[in-house]
Amino acid sequence: MTEIHRPKKLLGYLAAFSIVFIWSGWIVATRSGATSPLTIYDSTFLRFGISGLLVLPVAIYFKAWRGLTLKQILVTSQSLGIVYILVVFLAFKHAPAAHGGVFMNGVIPALTLFFGWIWFRDIPHKMQYLGATLIIVGAGMTLLGAENTATPDAWLGDILFVIAGLFFTFYMILTRLWSLTNMQIVFCSSVVNGILVVPVWYFFAPSGLDQATIADIALQGTYQGLIATLVGMLLVAFAVRHIGAPTVAAFMSAVPGVAALLGLFLLGEEFGLLGWLSLLVLTPGILITAIWNRPSKA
Repeated sequence: MTEIHRPKKLLGYLAAFSIVFIWSGWIVATRSGATSPLTIYDSTFLRFGISGLLVLPVAIYFKAWRGLTLKQILVTSQSLGIVYILVVFLAFKHAPAAHGGVFMNGVIPALTLFFGWIWFRDIPHKMQYLGATLIIVGAGMTLLGAENTATPDAWLGDILFVIAGLFFTFYMILTRLWSLTNMQIVFCSSVVNGILVVPVWYFFAPSGLDQATIADIALQGTYQGLIATLVGMLLVAFAVRHIGAPTVAAFMSAVPGVAALLGLFLLGEEFGLLGWLSLLVLTPGILITAIWNRPSKA
């Protein structure tokens, strides 16, 4: 039996390794889109329009809406939906890719810890307090170092990244609270948002598609509508199933650092000495919070 499961466990590790680069690449791709002629509404349309179109026939075949109330469909779709992604795209208009890795992805474990305690009465492990403290200190160091390495209003982008992290934390709470399946999540996030966003974008939203290059459109369409939204999510589900959520979360601790490196080499965005030092504090904090993630009940 062990020999049978070993290949799947190895594939689980490969999936988790791939997720790190997919997620980090999404941060850089989104920042690239934010600095292109594309508006935040164009990127939102490309994300949900393409993913919704791809998922629609599968969702109809499996009747993915079964077991969901209208309230659950609407709330789940918007937890990582239109408002969330508009906040993310607007944040990248103001702050560099590395800040997205720190303030959006990096603080999620600390936020999850806090809301898990509030919502489910999960008492954090004492080591998780240390991890959360390191995360907060690391994020603070990034903020202090931002003035020499980013635009003057990078602080606004950082605040928006934290708001996006709150959305993501709320989404994770919902998946646990309502025991949502992967098909239900894909249906809500892609199909429902696609139905909502396409007509609004077409009739009312300002667009820069006619000024953008084919490369800009192709990058955002492929990454937003396919790789991040569908491939990434399926890899996360596969990895969690075969190596467990704590191990996947531990892998994800590398995202801020990888995103900073990709931002430097692909976009030429300097992170600064204090920024790099902040990763040395932040990354162990994420790792500690992920490893000691078996809280007790109050």
